Amino acid sequence: MPEVQHKDDERSQLRRLKGLRARGGAHATLAIVVPLISGTLLVLQAVLLANVLGRTVQGHAPLSAVWPMILGIACLIVLRAALGVLAEQAGQIGAERIKFSLRRELFGHLLDRRRALGLAPASGAVTAALVDQAEALDPFFARYIPAMVNAAILPLAFAAIVVPVDWLVGLLFLITAPLIPLFMALAGWGAQAATDRQAKALAALSAHFADRLRGLLTLKLFGQADAATVAVYDASEALRRRTNAVLRIAFLSSAILEFFAALGVAGVALYVGLTFLGFIPIHPGLTLTGGLFALIMAPEVYNPLRQLAAHYHDRAAARSALAEIEAQFACIDTLSAAAAEAPAPVAAGPAALDVRNLTIRTETGRAILEGLDLSLAPGSHLAIMGESGIGKSTLARAITRLLDHEGTIAIDGTPLAAIDESALRKRVAFITQRPRIFFGTIAENIGFAAPGAPPTAIRLAADRAHVSAFADMLPDGLDTRVGEGGEGLSGGQVQRIALARLFLTDPGLIVLDEPTAHLDPETEARVLDDIFAFAQGRTLIVLTHARAVAVRVDKVMTLAGGKLFPTAVRHEDSAAPSRGHQA
Repeated sequence: MPEVQHKDDERSQLRRLKGLRARGGAHATLAIVVPLISGTLLVLQAVLLANVLGRTVQGHAPLSAVWPMILGIACLIVLRAALGVLAEQAGQIGAERIKFSLRRELFGHLLDRRRALGLAPASGAVTAALVDQAEALDPFFARYIPAMVNAAILPLAFAAIVVPVDWLVGLLFLITAPLIPLFMALAGWGAQAATDRQAKALAALSAHFADRLRGLLTLKLFGQADAATVAVYDASEALRRRTNAVLRIAFLSSAILEFFAALGVAGVALYVGLTFLGFIPIHPGLTLTGGLFALIMAPEVYNPLRQLAAHYHDRAAARSALAEIEAQFACIDTLSAAAAEAPAPVAAGPAALDVRNLTIRTETGRAILEGLDLSLAPGSHLAIMGESGIGKSTLARAITRLLDHEGTIAIDGTPLAAIDESALRKRVAFITQRPRIFFGTIAENIGFAAPGAPPTAIRLAADRAHVSAFADMLPDGLDTRVGEGGEGLSGGQVQRIALARLFLTDPGLIVLDEPTAHLDPETEARVLDDIFAFAQGRTLIVLTHARAVAVRVDKVMTLAGGKLFPTAVRHEDSAAPSRGHQA
């Protein structure tokens, strides 16, 4: 039963792969049809060549008598070469279209289901699926599918054409040609298993490397950088060994094909030679032209199978790549489906927040937050203060469901895990300390928060966040292009673009992490006026060191020792924590 299930899964997977071919359009079809046309011309070329040699050697015809046929052979060679280039280019264009379509769909799926505004970087495994595994589909569509169609049609067609010339040679082709795919399939089972292991190892290595890269500073602080380097090296060595195993099996399948192809060609040559010498009386009337035609066609019968063997491992690689893509993005679907089984209604107006016994630990088990409680009534404004690195940003990421945690967090009485992802992102807005700026115009970066927002709304949001104050001094205003990661902008300008994104949304809960950290006092005061005007009628949490922020809110708390403590802040004093009752 497991073997039957495995075969059903394999067929289903291949059907899904072939179903993607339609995205390649006419170019994908052209890559299949053109080699078949070239195969038809090959038969004509072989007929002309056999006739030229037969007439000149056996019939002693002068060169002038066969000159038109020689010219025809030359034209056919040039035409077939051009068709070969056309087929290769068409296959490549078709494969590129398929990859582009698939990646666009997967990336849109990732943005819709995974994280709002790309605040959390994709894991290494998801990135590998989106980039490397999608790239592994290229040879399957560009080369394997055309080779598979050619191998299924041309050898049988060539054998059928040879049968009227000499039935024994045609029968030899019909017997030996199917043996090659049979033995290749036996080798292919091992290749598929090895390729599956290689694809999983690649995904694991990508995830491992990305995680260690993100935590590089932490590894340095805890003296684990050398150990992490060794672990990455071991993972890469494991991937190298698995890749070599795939290559060994791929070479084995090619060797099997070459062995049987050599036997077939040698058998035809031996038969034709012995027939001419009179040792095999089966077909005594075989002419030189007929014998040469059979000899010329013999390697061509096996050539499509040789091409299939050369690209056979592309099939295994594509299946493994598709399985890895489906595994990664099915996880995203599972997470989303779990939240959407009983989607909670999205309340209007300010949100209520209730955090109970929140605990977050590092990989080493050290508690960043431990047993933290927090309750916020709808429409209240809270400032959370504390030393750098104490866990304020960690708390914000947990509240916005960007970080796993122990304990419960509820918005409007509904646990975070039960809220649909898209509904949660509409309900909660989070501006980080280091907002993500993409390559594009300033207007495009602002409008990213609300796709389809009209230019007037983007301009209004830019005015409210004081982005226009610096953008209007640039040559193209809001249409000025900025580099990836905010290249060309100051920290304060990046922060204001992020706030402009906020003003395009309509959240019930706003979480701001150091929203004025890079601003001068005058600009800070103006920006804070607009933030608190926007936050009227909404619940607001501000993580800050600035007293100018703290004095504007209803309640101030200090984070220390993994818990929150009420804090009294006066206009004339710095914030000083009062370690009283836990909130």
